[in-house]
Amino acid sequence: MRSGDAVKKRDSTIVIVDYGMGNLHSVQKAFEKCGGKAVTVHTQAEIADADALVVPGVGSFGDCVGNLRHRGLKEPIIEFIKSGKPYLGICLGLQILFSTSEEAEGEEGLGIFRGRVEKFRVDLKTPHMGWNTLDLNQRGRDCPLFKGIQEGAYAYFVHSYYAVPEDKEIIAAETQYGTRFTSAIWKDNVIATQFHLEKSQNIGLRMISNFIKSVAGN
Repeated sequence: MRSGDAVKKRDSTIVIVDYGMGNLHSVQKAFEKCGGKAVTVHTQAEIADADALVVPGVGSFGDCVGNLRHRGLKEPIIEFIKSGKPYLGICLGLQILFSTSEEAEGEEGLGIFRGRVEKFRVDLKTPHMGWNTLDLNQRGRDCPLFKGIQEGAYAYFVHSYYAVPEDKEIIAAETQYGTRFTSAIWKDNVIATQFHLEKSQNIGLRMISNFIKSVAGN
C-alpha cells in the first residue's frame, strides 16, 4: 500500500434473527433509520458470519425457545454469544438468556445467565403495556446502550413476565410496575432490554444508534 493510502473499513454486519416470532420489519427499519446495516437471517451460517446479533421477540418463552431449537438456531446463538461478539436482546431476546421461565416449565432457555423468568403478581393490569420510566444504576450509566440517556427516560413495554437474575451485578436498569423488576441487563458483550427499542420513539432510536456505534468501535 502506498504511503497516504487509506484502508476503507467495511460496514459492520448486524443481523436480526428471524425465528418466526417478533416484529422484525419494525426492528430492521429502526436500525436502518439510525444508519445501521441490518439484515434479517434464519440460518446457522448467517449467524456465525455476523458482526453483531439482534434477537427481538413478541410472544411466549416456550414458543420462542422451541422455534429456535426446531430451526437449529439455539446452539448457534449460544456459540455466537460465547465468541464475544455483540448481542442485543429485545423483550423475549432478554428473557431467553436465562435458565428457565415460569411461562414454560420444562423448557430450557439459552442459559447464558442463571436466573428465572417470573410472572407479574401485582394489583395492576397485565400485561404491563405502555410507557414507563427507566431507573439506571451505575452499571446502566456506564452501559454503551444508554449513552446520553437521561435518568427517568420513558421506554415502551409489552410483557407479562420479567427476568430475575441471580447475579444482580448484571442489572443495568430497573422499572416499577407494582414491583421493581429488571428492565435492562449488561455484561461483557451482552446487552438486553425488556422494553421495545423499536417502539420507544426517539429514546429507542438513540439506544439503537448507540449500539450501532459500539459495534463499529466508535
